[in-house]
Amino acid sequence: MVRNQITEAKKSAAYAAVDEFIKDGMVVGIGSGSTVVYVAERIAQKIKMEHINIICIPTSFQSKQLIIENELPLSDLSRHFEIDVDIDGADEVDNNLNLIKGGGGCHVQEKIVASNSKTLIIVSDLSKKSKFLGEKWKKGIPIEVIPIAYMPLMEKFKDMGGKPTLRLAERKMGPLITDNGNFIIDVDFGPIQDPKSLNEKLTLIPGVVETGLFIDMASKVFFGQEDGTSIAIEK
Repeated sequence: MVRNQITEAKKSAAYAAVDEFIKDGMVVGIGSGSTVVYVAERIAQKIKMEHINIICIPTSFQSKQLIIENELPLSDLSRHFEIDVDIDGADEVDNNLNLIKGGGGCHVQEKIVASNSKTLIIVSDLSKKSKFLGEKWKKGIPIEVIPIAYMPLMEKFKDMGGKPTLRLAERKMGPLITDNGNFIIDVDFGPIQDPKSLNEKLTLIPGVVETGLFIDMASKVFFGQEDGTSIAIEK
């Protein structure tokens, strides 16, 4: 898809999700990423058109800025720890609606918000849909790690059959630092036929904070298409 088609695809998915799921009186998780820009935009429009009241919980510094820029009501998990619906993006979605997230480095907070939500809705474009995780997303599973453990963890991931890469910052020397003060190691395991088992093995390793594998968490995924429409898949 060319840039304009990608934009329209993301916008159509985001708008469809907001129109179906955002209701008056809800506490709403706002995810991170390029598609969620249109989620915040549509929520702002819905508030003005329908005069509804909602509260927004950010998953990252980026999503907090989106909430502020769109003049949406801002709160946090310390005040609203029961979330009605969380709308977020994904880097890849398999046939069982398992996800790879974390391309933007926010997956730990994204997973915390998602786990405290009654419903997780994913918005993406159709290019992110695959049979198995790792088929289209070739950058590897994002794994947030405690900084002092990154070298031994790189070796452990190699022993598990992965190809680990320490994610570097783009405009300064050294590794990328997450919102939580940690490093991210991207590990390519190739196509993943049993993501649940892999996720369990990874999270048991000391020094691993959290993985970008979201297993059995999404209820429905909206995929935007080139023509500006979207299709939805749910469990």
